[in-house]
Amino acid sequence: MLAIATSFRRVPGYLDTPSYGLPARATATALRRAARAWEQGTLDPVALDGSVERMRAAFAALVGSRAEDVALAATTSQVVGMVAASLQDGARVIVAEGDFASVPLPFVHDPRLTVDVVPLDRIVAETARGADLVAVSAVQSADGAVVDLAALAMAARVAGVRTLVDVSHAAGWMPLAARDFDVVVASAYKWLGTPRGIALAAVRPEASWVRPVSASWYGSDAPWQSLYGHDVELSATARRLDISPPWQLVEAGAAALELLVSQGVEEIGRHSVGLANEFRARVGLPAGESPIVAVEGVDPAALARAGIKAAARGGRARLGFYVYNDERDVEAAASAIRVAQPA
Repeated sequence: MLAIATSFRRVPGYLDTPSYGLPARATATALRRAARAWEQGTLDPVALDGSVERMRAAFAALVGSRAEDVALAATTSQVVGMVAASLQDGARVIVAEGDFASVPLPFVHDPRLTVDVVPLDRIVAETARGADLVAVSAVQSADGAVVDLAALAMAARVAGVRTLVDVSHAAGWMPLAARDFDVVVASAYKWLGTPRGIALAAVRPEASWVRPVSASWYGSDAPWQSLYGHDVELSATARRLDISPPWQLVEAGAAALELLVSQGVEEIGRHSVGLANEFRARVGLPAGESPIVAVEGVDPAALARAGIKAAARGGRARLGFYVYNDERDVEAAASAIRVAQPA
């Protein structure tokens, strides 16, 4: 069992982290504290800048970046849309077939761009052939398929292709090297355990081509002195891309991310993928590389009747194993699958 497992309330059978992660006790406490301060009129937005900086630092530690290269957003699609809007007219973008819609849609619905949709197992080869940008999820939401990020980074570097990688289903358990890519973005409410409404993006300094399409007063190095006027100077760091923070959420977000940093991504990955592979073995599936498992021919409603919380994705039951899960969840899920699957 991971040391941080005791930081979470035990929720037997919760295997739906790919939909949303459970909060640690400290995360939930911080959220309640912020709600009380809001209700009582004592919430201090200026003081909460410290929590935003803690989130930058913790996210950087989790994805292999630097705090000054981390921008604050609300959703992954917002960041992807900003990248799409920053491309020149006629740019060609490569995306993966069946990827989570927030990755391809901002490109597809920009009439200035040409989008090539390729099978996931061809994403590296197609990148090597050249394009203006490749955009892909590191781990697929529907079934947990993992992209070879080292090979993708190499192919993009050799071919001169800009890169956007969505790590919403990778950050927290997978060791990452964000500085190998132009933009690495995550919706933090899944495997990072924050409240919904926080996304973070590591943007390497060389990606100065990414424009602050939603330029905000908070994109200044001195935001509280930049509230008015048209002549606000934006930061030279990734902060130029910031939106203003969701004040009620940021202390909880910082607590969630710092807890994962305290355990370490490698240990979390070994635990989570290990549980998933133990489950795969029990239900006759080959070992995999991620904590997400998709099972054919099983109705998640049948699993729910057995006390297993999972999701329906792409006609399959999708389960995800994480820091607060243990062998009891593996056994319960495997037993439920054996009952739910037709003979």
